[in-house]
Amino acid sequence: MESGPAVFAGTAFVLFGAALLLWTGARVLHRAPVAYRVSPAVSTALATVFGVLFLVLGVWCLGRV
Repeated sequence: MESGPAVFAGTAFVLFGAALLLWTGARVLHRAPVAYRVSPAVSTALATVFGVLFLVLGVWCLGRV
C-alpha cells in the first residue's frame, strides 16, 4: 500500500529532472540564457546540478518500491 506514493513521487522526480536537463541542454545549445539576470555559468551549473539531483532522487524512490 505504501508503494503507490513512492512510485508517484519517483516518477514525478524523474520526469522533472529529465525535463530540466533537456531544457537546459536546449538553451545552452542555442546559446540562450538559462536564467535571466544571472551569470550564464552559474545558471547552467545550478540547473544541471538540480536536474541530476532530481533524477537521482527519482531513481532512488523507484528503487525502494
